[in-house]
Amino acid sequence: MPAPDKDRVLEIIRVLKKTYPDPKPFLHFRTPMEILAATILSAQCTDKQVNLVTPALFRKYPDVRSYAESDPAEFENDIRSTGFFRNKARSIRSAARKILDDFGGDVPSTMDGLLTLPGVARKTANIVLQAAFHKAEGIAVDVHVFRVSRRLDLSAAPNPEKAERDLLAVVPRAHWGNFNFWVVSHGRAVCQARKPGCLSCPLRALCPFPVSNTMPL
Repeated sequence: MPAPDKDRVLEIIRVLKKTYPDPKPFLHFRTPMEILAATILSAQCTDKQVNLVTPALFRKYPDVRSYAESDPAEFENDIRSTGFFRNKARSIRSAARKILDDFGGDVPSTMDGLLTLPGVARKTANIVLQAAFHKAEGIAVDVHVFRVSRRLDLSAAPNPEKAERDLLAVVPRAHWGNFNFWVVSHGRAVCQARKPGCLSCPLRALCPFPVSNTMPL
């Protein structure tokens, strides 16, 4: 697809920034390990449900070592309500062990370091870097960012990994850190998967979707 017009991209960002002016993490946390665990838990689960589970979880497991040394069955039960709890428990416990073994107990603060952890791909790494370390080395592409970016014709990529590459090429680096928040907020409030609120959308004049209505959900 042709590269999106830079002026249109900047106007999209301007409107999103004005509409959703208070960027902050959707997941509740206090430490890098907490946001890492919460982000892994958020796969195939709502942030709301994760935020219901994590207060007790974070009290029970206050540091990296407590995750690494947790009882597998007990930990699975602690996170059961987030879904896919066996895989998530394995990823979190294995990531904690690697953090102890390879990073001296500190969650790595680089993309390369985070990507060595079990259960961590670029989306999770981007969220942890931005939320815990205020670093923007990419754009976290979740289901909302993937859907809205395609509807806005910012990417025609078939998967989130390629969509991130498209977005990094057109979104100015200064906005990488907040782009996920703005687009996720918009995807939840207006540009929903099944019933997008096109008539009330502040991006309507900049979006081809209401006219073509052909982009995937």
